[in-house]
Amino acid sequence: MDRIKLRRAIARTRLAPVAAFPKRLRAVARYDAKVLSTSARWLVQSREHHNYTYDLTPLSRNHLAWFVSVVCDIPVKQVRAYLDEIEADDNLRQHLQQAIAGAERRGLADKQIRYARRIGWYAIVRASRPKHIVETGVDKGLGSVVLAAALLRNAAEGHPGRVTSLDINPEAGYLAKVAPWSEVVDLVIGDSLASIAALDRPVDLFLHDSDHSTVHERREFTAVEPKLAPGAILLTDNVTVTNVLAEHAERTGRKFLAYRETPANHWYPGDGIGVAW
Repeated sequence: MDRIKLRRAIARTRLAPVAAFPKRLRAVARYDAKVLSTSARWLVQSREHHNYTYDLTPLSRNHLAWFVSVVCDIPVKQVRAYLDEIEADDNLRQHLQQAIAGAERRGLADKQIRYARRIGWYAIVRASRPKHIVETGVDKGLGSVVLAAALLRNAAEGHPGRVTSLDINPEAGYLAKVAPWSEVVDLVIGDSLASIAALDRPVDLFLHDSDHSTVHERREFTAVEPKLAPGAILLTDNVTVTNVLAEHAERTGRKFLAYRETPANHWYPGDGIGVAW
């Protein structure tokens, strides 16, 4: 009996799990070795302790372009141009590098600027041209600056807009406090639900990126619903953890789509973007 026939014969017996164990062990060991190697490099080279930054794999970036293309109903080539635009913005990159280098908490931030899925936020703003964005959860302000950069590009093309950035931490948003990006950012410190209730103008795009508990995320989408402009877009940074936005979309008669990013050369499995429109 040749080797192939022997394997097939064993596979039909009770010895199959035992015979397959060495091959399964090798597969797990190769995977774990890669993860451990990547994790070890990150521990030595990175300073971040949360809100990790990284680049996307080429495949993940391409999937993101198609995701935005479907959501915004524009050609994927145009989306790719927007993604290239934010990544080629040297003024923004230099500002972020200088702001991080001069920050009091620079010991917990990487010098290399990597936007990950936030380039998708940028492309959605460039495509949808919102007059008013509201984001909850600011941290250092990297996302706020990315949104502001898109708004500034839109304004140069005759479509001005502003972003209201909400966070409960008074130290949040230091990256978004330098012109010209600060000129389109209204940083509001306080409870997000109270701040949403106090909004005095319609919201064209809403991004949940604050407390990632299911209860709080649901409360934010419920609170912002009466504040939304016709055709508003809802985003969540929590889509890989909860089904809140999908449920909200179904309840309110919207479409929903989710994208999960794949980080390049990073141990973290990545986050994603959920969109209801």
